[in-house]
Amino acid sequence: MLSPELLEKLLEFRRERDWEQFHTPRNLAAALSVEAGELLDIFRWTRDTEMSETVAAQRAAIQAELADVTIILSYLYHDLGIDPDQAVANRAKYPVEKAKGTARKPERNQR
Repeated sequence: MLSPELLEKLLEFRRERDWEQFHTPRNLAAALSVEAGELLDIFRWTRDTEMSETVAAQRAAIQAELADVTIILSYLYHDLGIDPDQAVANRAKYPVEKAKGTARKPERNQR
């Protein structure tokens, strides 16, 4: 994910603006969804055969939206005390025997 130094700069950026008061897990999750939607909007109506051209033409916008997603996701990891390396390393959700060769998401455990 981010280096500890970069995360600290982001946290300082947030503190300077007194934004922690707005950054509840629910609000950050909602903001993450919005930013991911803005990233998706760049590709809306783009045919697969046109993807390279869209990426080239919209590279700066894609980079900005990816940065927004990364920042908000980093705040969520930090605020919830979740180690992103451990979270990403957990592949038990997709066992090979159920996931190999399929794009279908495995069924979730019943709550």
